[in-house]
Amino acid sequence: MTAQKKVAKQRSKKTAKKLITTIGLVGAGQMGKGIAQVAAQTGYRVIVVEPYEEMIEKAQKEISHNLSKAVEIGKIDKKDKDKVLSLISFSKNLEDLAKADFIIEAAVESAAAKIDIFSTLDKICAPQVIFSTNTSSVPVGRLARSTRRPDKVIGMHFMYPAQKMKLLEIVRTPATSEETYQTVKRLALEMGKSPITVTDRPCFVTSRLIQTLINEAIFCLHEGVSTREEIDMALKLGMNHPMGPLELADFIGLDVVLSMQQALYDGFKEPKYRPCPLLVSLVEVGHLGRKTGRGFYEYK
Repeated sequence: MTAQKKVAKQRSKKTAKKLITTIGLVGAGQMGKGIAQVAAQTGYRVIVVEPYEEMIEKAQKEISHNLSKAVEIGKIDKKDKDKVLSLISFSKNLEDLAKADFIIEAAVESAAAKIDIFSTLDKICAPQVIFSTNTSSVPVGRLARSTRRPDKVIGMHFMYPAQKMKLLEIVRTPATSEETYQTVKRLALEMGKSPITVTDRPCFVTSRLIQTLINEAIFCLHEGVSTREEIDMALKLGMNHPMGPLELADFIGLDVVLSMQQALYDGFKEPKYRPCPLLVSLVEVGHLGRKTGRGFYEYK
C-alpha cells in the first residue's frame, strides 16, 4: 500500500468516527445487551432505550458480568471495563435517541412493533441518521417504507451472543444507498465482525438455513423417525454442532421459531417451508421452551 493510500484510509476512518460518535440502540433484550457491549467496547457512546425497568437491570448486570469475566481471563483490564460501562446509558424514552448519530433496532421480533419504532424514530432523528435493524425475519424493505429515508435503512443482523460471535449479516434492500452500505460495513469491521452481504429475502441466509434444519428435525420427531435425544445427538456428535436442533429451538423459544418458519413459508410459498404441526401444537398450548419451563424438553 502506498503512503498516499494509507493516509486516505486513515482519513476515512477518522471521518467515520467523526460522523458516528453516539449509537442509539432500541431494545435491551437477549440481542440488545450484547450489541450494546460490542458498540461500547469499540469506543462508541451507546444510548439504550428499553421500556421495562427489569430488562434494564438485567442488561446492566449481564454486561457488567461479561466484562468482569473478560478481566478475569486477561482480555481487558479493570480500567477498560469501567470505560465501557461509562459509555452505556439507559433510557425508557425513544425521544432520547434524537442525540444518536446511528440507530440499531433490536426490539421484539414483530413487524408491527418494528414499523412503529421506525416511523416514530423517523420524526425524532436527524435526516442523515442511518436506521439499521437486527431483525432475523422481518423484511427490511417493509421497515424502510415506514420512513422518509428508505435509502438510509439497512439490516444489521448480529449473531447470538453478539459479544462473541464474529459473523454479521448486512441486508441491503433495492433502496439502500451505496453510502449507507459502506458506512455499515465499515462499522461492522470496526466492531471486529466478519460481515457478509445478503439481499432482502425471507430470513436472509443464516436464519433461513437454521430454520430449515430445525423444522426438519421437528418433522423427524413428529414422524417417529427417532427420539428427541437421538436427533440432537446426531447433529452434535455427527456434525459437531454445539447444540442439537431441538435443544436450540427450546433455547430460541418455540414461538420465535414458529414465527420465523411462518415468515419463510409466507415469503416463498414453498411446501418445504411449511411449519411442522408438532411445532404449531406446542406453541398453541404455551410450551415455548426454556422460557416457560417446557418445550421439546422439560426444564426446572
